[in-house]
Amino acid sequence: MTLSVIVVAAGSGERLGSASPKAFVTLAGKTLLENSLQPLLGLDRPLQVVVVAPEGWLTPAHTLADSVLTKGVSAHDMSFTVVAGGATRTESVRRGLAAVDAGNDYVLIHDAARALTPTEVFQRVIDALEAGHQGVIPVLPVVDTIVPVDPDTSVTAPAHPREELGAVQTPQGFHTASLKAAYEQFGGDATDDAAVLRAAGHDVVAVAGHRESVKVTYPEDLRNLERVVGGVRAPGGGVMVGTGVDVHQFDPSKPLVLGGMDFPGVAGLAGHSDGDVIVHAITDALLAASSLGDLGTHFGVNRPEYEGVASTALLTHALGLLRDAGVTPTSVSVQYIANHPKIGPVRKEMCEALSVLVGAPVHVAGTTTDGLGLTGRGEGAAAIATALVVPHELA
Repeated sequence: MTLSVIVVAAGSGERLGSASPKAFVTLAGKTLLENSLQPLLGLDRPLQVVVVAPEGWLTPAHTLADSVLTKGVSAHDMSFTVVAGGATRTESVRRGLAAVDAGNDYVLIHDAARALTPTEVFQRVIDALEAGHQGVIPVLPVVDTIVPVDPDTSVTAPAHPREELGAVQTPQGFHTASLKAAYEQFGGDATDDAAVLRAAGHDVVAVAGHRESVKVTYPEDLRNLERVVGGVRAPGGGVMVGTGVDVHQFDPSKPLVLGGMDFPGVAGLAGHSDGDVIVHAITDALLAASSLGDLGTHFGVNRPEYEGVASTALLTHALGLLRDAGVTPTSVSVQYIANHPKIGPVRKEMCEALSVLVGAPVHVAGTTTDGLGLTGRGEGAAAIATALVVPHELA
């Protein structure tokens, strides 16, 4: 059989409280999108993968998919494409289906938010499709008592027998032609693709899901999954330390920004954003302390949306990633290394503004290299930062 996998990664992450779309939030050092694509490498068959990403995030989605699907170890052919999602999940799935190769027999639809779904669940869905079923969904037995609740009065109705209920997960698998036809007939919005197939009159069967296939919706979901994968932010963890280093050449054509402050009349620093080495070093140190990659991972030159952006905006974004990962900054120290400008006259103001931005004390100091190296020759500036972070529960 020929198989396509649509990975729906167009969610906003609003309920997660993330500054970036949900699929680009980091879990155990990788984005949810990267984690959700990794199990596909374990499927021993040719695949077409369609990633449905938010508008404006197609380039980073393509870069992340390429890093997993073409650079991972795989014994079979795999192609992928990235398409823009819509305003709703239903519209995003429609756009993903439109990109499925003509003639592919089966399609799996998987939510990037279920980042730790293992390969074995994908394989169970595929096996059921090969056995002739039109639609297949992975489910878990319901362990809680489930009762209907009136949204206006909060009055509850009698519970449905738990043995007749299942908690639905992804990937959900379908005969491609049947699902496309069902979506053509479907006029509403659905959070579940199997519901669309059922509305067209087809049966959907269940296979076993997996306890780790948790859908990341709220910040606590992300923290719980960090514990599953053995992240450093498990309860009982202590203070974590990270170091960040940044170096840029002076560029007379640009204004100088240091520590988020403007220095009129002084040559600026070259860089993808505004070249603020102090804020860059702080951001790098906080990401390192939190095991969330580095500046290049999140804001590198392959991310055109960050070209010319204020470095304080990058720091704010990074702080959102820390918040999502369940860690809190407690202290940052930065050493600025250059012949000029002197930061002593503005140090107090700079430290206060950075401390408010980071939400923890930030101390900035300055030094030179006695004429040695790039900074000593006056060609550029550098900064070294050390950051301390702790899990939320210890903050």
